[in-house]
Amino acid sequence: MDDNHLGDFLRARRAGLQPEDIGMASYGTRRVAGLRREEVAVLAGVNADYYTRLEQGRERNPSPQVIDALSRTLRLDADARAHVYRLAGATPNDPLSLPRAERVGPALRQLMDGYPNTPAFVMSRTLDLLAVNALADALYAPFQPADNLARMTFLDPAGRTFYTDWDRAAHATVANLREAAGFDPDNPRLRALVRTLTEHSADFTRLWNTHTVRGKTQDAKHLLHPDVGPLTLTYQAFDVREAPGQQLVIYHAEPGTPSAQSLNLLGSIHATRHRPAPEPHH
Repeated sequence: MDDNHLGDFLRARRAGLQPEDIGMASYGTRRVAGLRREEVAVLAGVNADYYTRLEQGRERNPSPQVIDALSRTLRLDADARAHVYRLAGATPNDPLSLPRAERVGPALRQLMDGYPNTPAFVMSRTLDLLAVNALADALYAPFQPADNLARMTFLDPAGRTFYTDWDRAAHATVANLREAAGFDPDNPRLRALVRTLTEHSADFTRLWNTHTVRGKTQDAKHLLHPDVGPLTLTYQAFDVREAPGQQLVIYHAEPGTPSAQSLNLLGSIHATRHRPAPEPHH
């Protein structure tokens, strides 16, 4: 059986729209629910016969411009629009497909703060730290500033001692940035970051030129914090659905281990340092 996934989807979305939904006057007797094929074609600016062929499966590879026009006409949200692109075997190449502004929503910040006993942070594809909870702030306190994991690794003097196996951390960091370049090679933030790193770090330049690509792994992190000593942490990374390219990263220490005790101590030290000064008595 020759499936017609694209045509079935277009037909269903057309049936779910009424003329009044798009500010269009209704005329004549409607034998079927929703908009007529001709109406969709006119609103999208495509030939009616061509649109009919799309629904019938006789045409299956519309251009990105046609997909976008139909997406607007059928009032598709971002998820549905991306779905149409996949069904058509096409790749979006316009500004709508670019990552949104790098901001972290209040609900996600609240979720991170709900993990008081483990470091949690949100980072961009280019490894910018976009938001951190209190314990992540304490964990990265040796860096000034704790702004971007690549810059921290290669250009901040603290990086060489903070990462116990610096070579491994450096390889992983560069491989992550190479993966980011595959998503959006012309990203201005990525280009500026790579330019700065290549100008100031021969180690980065050497690794960058190997073109090794790797996403986030689940390898344990071996760290040395000046306040609490060695830490061995595992982590999980979660894609942030509302902001493509962002990841929520949560570190974890095995319960009952010295690392878990050290994390608790780090949290206490951080809380003490940031406790508001008492009000003076009059």
